[in-house]
Amino acid sequence: MFDQAQELGCNALGMFTKNQRQWKAKPIEEEQARLFRSKASEAGFTASQILVHDSYLINLGHPDAQKRAVSLEAFVDELERVRQLGLTLLNFHPGSHLGLADPDESLLLVSQSIDEALGRTEGTIAVIENTAGQGTNLGSTLEQLAVIYERCRTKDRVGFCLDTCHLHAAGYDLSTVEGLERVLSRFDELLGLENLRGMHLNDAKAEAGSHLDRHASLGEGTIGWACFDAIATDPRLCNIPLILETVDREKWKAEVARIRRAELS
Repeated sequence: MFDQAQELGCNALGMFTKNQRQWKAKPIEEEQARLFRSKASEAGFTASQILVHDSYLINLGHPDAQKRAVSLEAFVDELERVRQLGLTLLNFHPGSHLGLADPDESLLLVSQSIDEALGRTEGTIAVIENTAGQGTNLGSTLEQLAVIYERCRTKDRVGFCLDTCHLHAAGYDLSTVEGLERVLSRFDELLGLENLRGMHLNDAKAEAGSHLDRHASLGEGTIGWACFDAIATDPRLCNIPLILETVDREKWKAEVARIRRAELS
């Protein structure tokens, strides 16, 4: 992983600590954790440059108490795995009400689940990612993210990750620099830019407001390079990991090079 990151010219990376489509995973052995920490240090990556993503199965807003409890236990395990590796940032999706509860009730469950999980762990920051607004998913608006945050008691261990494709699909048109600035200004107003812990840089295959989470290579979708160049050169965003989740591995090196060239210009 670190070899690939270095080959691509990355100074930040995203990762999973287990199979993201399964509930169970072998515990991380101390020797494995020690080796990971050593490799990260050798490659020049600090904890603030690595954004871990949790399992896609976890739903902290599930209206069914028993099923939510399963997600909570899995989330606690993910938080602990991050700590074991010497990292600090766990990125996750808020969850879904599944049409079984009022969205506001489900948002409250997310906040309560976050508080319980953080109360059972130490150090790791729960980084909430915005969604595209597909189906019954929560967290597609900055206002919903603010509701979750305001209801959390452990705010010092809660942060956010903004996914550009998700923002665009949810109706925040990022096809202009002005559109990006409106998003960042609103985020700062509601949540504080100091709580933005990372971004996922993805162009979008669908139009703004489509609610379709379909990633495209940078500059080849309905967002375009102007937004990504602006992100790369914005001093407010220079100390957070900017993670590519684009669809064509053959273009990753060129995408990284352009982002870093803009960043260093």
